[in-house]
Amino acid sequence: MAKVLVSDSIDPVGVEILSQVAQVDVKTGLSAEEIIQIIPEYDALMLRSSTRVTKEIVEAGSKLQIIGRAGVGVDNIDVPAATRQGIIVVNSPEGNTIAAAEHALAMMLSLSRHIPDANQSVKANKWERNRFIGTEVYKKNLGVVGLGKIGSHVAAVARSLGMKILAYDPFISKERADQLGCTLVDLELLFAESDFITLHVPKTPETQHLIGRETLPKMKPTVRIINCSRGGIIDELALIEALESGRIAGAALDVFEQEPLGESRLRELSNVILTPHLGASTTEAQVNVAIDVAEQIRDVLLGLPARSAVNIPGLTPDVMEKLRPYLQLAETMGNLVSQLAGGRCDSLNVRLQGELATKDSQPLVIAAIKGLLSQALRERVNYVNAAIEAKERGIRVIETRDASTRDYSGSIHLEANGSMGTHSVTGALLSNGEIRITDLDEFPINVPPSNHMLFTLHQDMPGIIGKIGALLGSFNVNIASMQVGRKIIRGDAVMALSLDDPLPEGLLSEITKVPGIRDAYTVKL
Repeated sequence: MAKVLVSDSIDPVGVEILSQVAQVDVKTGLSAEEIIQIIPEYDALMLRSSTRVTKEIVEAGSKLQIIGRAGVGVDNIDVPAATRQGIIVVNSPEGNTIAAAEHALAMMLSLSRHIPDANQSVKANKWERNRFIGTEVYKKNLGVVGLGKIGSHVAAVARSLGMKILAYDPFISKERADQLGCTLVDLELLFAESDFITLHVPKTPETQHLIGRETLPKMKPTVRIINCSRGGIIDELALIEALESGRIAGAALDVFEQEPLGESRLRELSNVILTPHLGASTTEAQVNVAIDVAEQIRDVLLGLPARSAVNIPGLTPDVMEKLRPYLQLAETMGNLVSQLAGGRCDSLNVRLQGELATKDSQPLVIAAIKGLLSQALRERVNYVNAAIEAKERGIRVIETRDASTRDYSGSIHLEANGSMGTHSVTGALLSNGEIRITDLDEFPINVPPSNHMLFTLHQDMPGIIGKIGALLGSFNVNIASMQVGRKIIRGDAVMALSLDDPLPEGLLSEITKVPGIRDAYTVKL
């Protein structure tokens, strides 16, 4: 009989489900060393956030088939190590969607009607009706930053309250936003026009301090900000200054830059509501995530596929070994074309060329979609949910095959239409497994992808390369490699540069001012 180790407290219903197919041992509070000692006995491991599943634990789990986290993230699991060992890692990406959305809405309504302070006032034997004059949300503009599952549910409920929804999400198509009853706008307009702003985005370098000293002055003095997503998206010091000065009307925060919240002037402000990261803390959410993950573990132990794997499920080790380099190629090209097209894509054309036209296409197409969405969803997109996420965002995916062989035995050509127009890339593998970008917008090139890249469209004329090199040098940006692709002499050309450093702020604008440069794009892979 299979054995399952439950290393954190979960709802009993999860243990009950697992007991249908396995012996379940609930052992909480174990150290990493203690888990390493006993994990070789187990076929599955279920946890929440307390247990950290390290590379050493994964490698010690010689019988492990699946690791399940009863929650959304998998930050406390070494997923690459599990993938290398052929262990499926699953989570519950939707288990707390309703709980988190309802908490954001509750915070908004509490903020608009001063409910926490009014409650305290009455409990202090006061009756201060004039002190707590509220603000109605009816007919107000709600700015929703991030239209994922949680943001979409917030928008739907807010619409039923009579609010007008302004939404910003660079990875959602207009058609999908229309279906949700939202008006897609840029951040500038959302900040300027919103009466309430609610945040539903992951914490990334792009969203770090999204609301801060530069953006707060662009908002209405009556705006109220709600953050139930991630700490660090709001610059707390800048927010405190804006609240103290009356620059904005109020804020409601469930997450903070440091948790638990330490010494902070936020505690002293009357126009702020603070809760201790309660977004997923409902009885129903805890039951939902326990059921979701326990069912997936049960299914895998019965030989069935998992529905929310965050690594590559359902592939035998030999097939995995054959496809792995091509999966990485497809994902890298998807990431690249997404950034070139501006992020918000409404279509993706995937053409498998040469010998790839004869292989199982589904994993490769999904890998390309995963890459396309990786800038928007980060760790939340995986090989299982990529196609669903694309469909929910209104992205049309078209697959074609071309068995004719070009310069490489097999290559992947992607074309995406987005907010910055239609762009295409082609990638191939060298015999040693290295990835090459072989075509950019139909211009032939041959460059390896790198962390920081600069692409230009320019007129093929003397001096262009030197001017770009000198400009980068003047900003202390080092060029690792560079290549130019053109179709005809003195016509249009593209230049691809691999850089050791990201471009400093303002440099891209300077590059576009160079005579002969028609456009320039930066990409981070």
